[in-house]
Amino acid sequence: MNGLTEIIDSLEIKFSKLAQKLESLERTNQELRNELLKSSTVIDRQSEEIGTLKSQYETLKMANSLLGSDENKRETKLKINSLIREIDYCIAQLSD
Repeated sequence: MNGLTEIIDSLEIKFSKLAQKLESLERTNQELRNELLKSSTVIDRQSEEIGTLKSQYETLKMANSLLGSDENKRETKLKINSLIREIDYCIAQLSD
């Protein structure tokens, strides 16, 4: 009977340690989920900022080309021609 009691005590101790480990892992898991959520939010914000900066960069490139810079002149001319074609198309649609 004494051996059985020792086994039960040993199992209770192991179960207690296992329950503590589970609790610790659940806390760690929740902390990691919170950190992941924060990181996702930061990534989304940075992605939006990158999009805004790219748009501003393109606008600045075009403005720079219009001001006489030789860099990106071809791109600016192509963009202007594209805009003119769109305007002509709109005018043709309105005329019909």
